[in-house]
Amino acid sequence: MTAPAVSRELTQLMRRVKLGQLLDTLPERLALARTHKLGAHEFLEQLLSDEVQRRDAQAAGLRGRRAHLDRDMTFERFDHDSPVTYDHSVLDELASLRFVDAANNAFILGPVGVGKTFIATALGHAACRRRISVHFERHDRLMKRLKATRLDQSYDHELRKLIGVDLLIVDDFCLQPLDATETSDLYDLVVERHRRASTIVTSNRDPSEWLSVMADALLAQSAIDRMKSAAFELVIEGPSYREKEKPSIAQRPSST
Repeated sequence: MTAPAVSRELTQLMRRVKLGQLLDTLPERLALARTHKLGAHEFLEQLLSDEVQRRDAQAAGLRGRRAHLDRDMTFERFDHDSPVTYDHSVLDELASLRFVDAANNAFILGPVGVGKTFIATALGHAACRRRISVHFERHDRLMKRLKATRLDQSYDHELRKLIGVDLLIVDDFCLQPLDATETSDLYDLVVERHRRASTIVTSNRDPSEWLSVMADALLAQSAIDRMKSAAFELVIEGPSYREKEKPSIAQRPSST
């Protein structure tokens, strides 16, 4: 069936009320409405549902970009055939985002290349779809950035922003040693967020090793104890998926 044309007048009216994006699919929707003999109420409901879904997806994408999330790391793109092992019930619980509602944390642990960052980022995207505020940052860069804010007197402002975000994702946690200032900054951040907001950390190190890379043992113990007391742990084991990304030399056809 040929899709019916949309009149110029209707086009102008839809653009005036900011529904111009619906024009791309309106002819097909009109054709389907005729085929299924939808009433005006049903047709309008379907049309507006399309627009709501489009706007929600657009808004979630914008929140993901502002949170610095890799747009390709979503659960829709998750490789379920990857030869890694983990507790599926823990991942299912995290994917429900109930831990965010309860202001709990999540530790995603395992060796290099098993998908820790991917899962953490996918959880961030899921949160963005729920209109939850998210910020993603690598741990070493976060610490350096906080230290730099002391120079321009913006430390308190930046710390308040990090405290206020609903879901903070810190990648490669405690991969590098923290000096006294960085340990103090981490302590302040953890204490202020404890039981108020959720934090996801990914790490190649076991939590028992985190204390050894921090300069101030007392502050470190206090911070890590708070984080662990409210955390789910998802341990991923298996070979690095990056092995599959190695370039290969194309086979040249043999000459005859």
